[in-house]
Amino acid sequence: MKQRIKIKGAIKRALVIPFIACVVLFVFSFLCYAVNKQMGWILFAISVAFLMTAILLYRTNRPALLKEMVNFATEYAQVQRKILENLAIPYGLLDRDGKIMWMNSALAELLPKASKNKSTITNFLPEITQDVLSMEKSERNVMVSYGDETFRAVLKKVDVTELLQDNVFVSIDDNSEWLVAISFFDETRIHYLQQEVDDRHLMTGLVYIDNYDEALESIESVRRSLLVALIDRKVTKYFTNFNGIVRKLEKDKYFVLIEKRYLNALTEDKFELLEEVKTVNIGNSMGVTISIAMGLDGENYLENCEYSRVAMDLALGRGGDQAVIKSGNNVKYYGGNTESMEKSTRVKARVKAQALREIMQNKDSVLIMGHQLSDMDCLGAAIGVYRISKLMGKQAHIVLEEVNRSMKAMVDRFQPEYGYDSDVFVGGQRALELLDENTLVVVVDVNRPSYTECPELLKRTKSVVVIDHHRQSSEIIENALLKYIEPYASSASELVAEIIQYMFADIRLKQQEADALYGGITIDTNNFLNKTGVRTFEAAAFLRRKGADVVRVRKLFRDNMEEYKARAEAVRNAEVFAGCFAISICPVDGVESPTIVGAQAANELLNINGIRASFVATEFNDQIYLSARSMDDVNVQVIMERLGGGGHLNVAGAQLAGCSAQQAIDLLKETLKGMIQDGDLK
Repeated sequence: MKQRIKIKGAIKRALVIPFIACVVLFVFSFLCYAVNKQMGWILFAISVAFLMTAILLYRTNRPALLKEMVNFATEYAQVQRKILENLAIPYGLLDRDGKIMWMNSALAELLPKASKNKSTITNFLPEITQDVLSMEKSERNVMVSYGDETFRAVLKKVDVTELLQDNVFVSIDDNSEWLVAISFFDETRIHYLQQEVDDRHLMTGLVYIDNYDEALESIESVRRSLLVALIDRKVTKYFTNFNGIVRKLEKDKYFVLIEKRYLNALTEDKFELLEEVKTVNIGNSMGVTISIAMGLDGENYLENCEYSRVAMDLALGRGGDQAVIKSGNNVKYYGGNTESMEKSTRVKARVKAQALREIMQNKDSVLIMGHQLSDMDCLGAAIGVYRISKLMGKQAHIVLEEVNRSMKAMVDRFQPEYGYDSDVFVGGQRALELLDENTLVVVVDVNRPSYTECPELLKRTKSVVVIDHHRQSSEIIENALLKYIEPYASSASELVAEIIQYMFADIRLKQQEADALYGGITIDTNNFLNKTGVRTFEAAAFLRRKGADVVRVRKLFRDNMEEYKARAEAVRNAEVFAGCFAISICPVDGVESPTIVGAQAANELLNINGIRASFVATEFNDQIYLSARSMDDVNVQVIMERLGGGGHLNVAGAQLAGCSAQQAIDLLKETLKGMIQDGDLK
């Protein structure tokens, strides 16, 4: 055993030095012998005596030295273990699955219920997941909470393959085995101070009165100042309760500063100010509604102001009467349960028409694009913009990939035999080929880029105009030269019809063009039953004067027998959920345009007494299309937004991929159940 124990390192070098000295003495003795034989023999004798003494000392002291070294190593290991055991920092060893292999007293005190070889760290600290324990990196930091304390857990990968490869008792087949050394650093105070600093950051907010002019007009002139004062008091009192600062910018606009710490309180009561303002009534026949926008978590206060401005654009674009919070790329909506008020003034329509004319004058060609699976409103609005472009002498094309049966009869009326160019309708690929720097892209009946007929067009052009009547979502078309989005409008065709009236004093429309616009209004209003206002009928009257024929339009949209039966089957198989929601699946066998039939079935279900909202799922092109409709008090847009869709308060929809129709219905039911429990649906 003694022969197998070897000394190495610095100690070995120290023991070898006497023997090196002996070699040097022997060399000098030979040199002296060459000069003086007597001195050489004397030095040689001294060298031999020194060598013998060194050998004797080495052989005598080596066992004692080895013994002391072994004792030191043993005591050093015990000291190390004692230090780790009594280390103030919680420290432990885990296996690859998170099972606690060993822990010091500090970790045992932190996790008193954790016992060796029986518990996994995830049972006590769920933040340390299996993904964290996979240790793709040699070191990871994870913030964990335990009780009222916050810790920074540092996990280090310890490769044990080399440590155990010569072990007599343990062998490892897997050459990638490791342990995880974990230590915890208490950062509760740091986390508290960071949270305190974050809570003291200021949020910027905007408050707009949606229908200021209309509300004042509905009351006697002597009471108008009192109405404004009551609204001012409501707004100021609400935010000062949260230590906020409110300053009036204009007659119907307010600027708000409030600390971020009060955000939870604002959202928990779902911005109660939205409902409080509606209670202001001193004889005004029209209730007052407001929109609230908050911006936070920007790099600076200037960016927060920009966030609040964008949030207000979203709130107004969705019809007002709601609060929008924008934090970076995250947007949350609250309220929005009131239908948008129709504006009696047409000033905005005239301004937008003039702006569109100026934009078109600087372009050589126009590409008009709607949403995927175009409907009659989309086609009618596109036809209207096409006629505007032609009257201004521009090359114009409508991007249309597929034509379903319900639109085929109308599309066929825009062929060369009726005096139109052969390329009125082009596919997405052809549209990309036609696109250049002098091309204007006009998007109608949609404001979400992913829903457009050819999203690539929007990525390749900087000249975009948006005309739509759907409420905006967080996904918007960026950097549009002109946006005309009016959620109160019945249809995009109505908006285009108004634009036509202001762009040309005495315009002449062909019969099929007037029919297309009139048909778009008819379909989206369900024969003038939904979302119809004074301006809707005025637009319809204008189109009637320009040649639209009610009977001719009605003939174009008659159903065939298969579609009629499919709609009837969807109504027959509908189930009532939560006592007031009609839910059904529309059959698709033998139906050419199942999504349209599903929407029609949803409209039919609203005719049943006691039904507040209807939902119909339709499977088409490997996707599930949900059509949602409501009468008045249920905001189906908010429901559909939770499923990735959107729309209006009473008309909305969503598209789901990777699931069946029944799975989509189950997901819808879970969403409705959750909203009812949270109080979002009453």
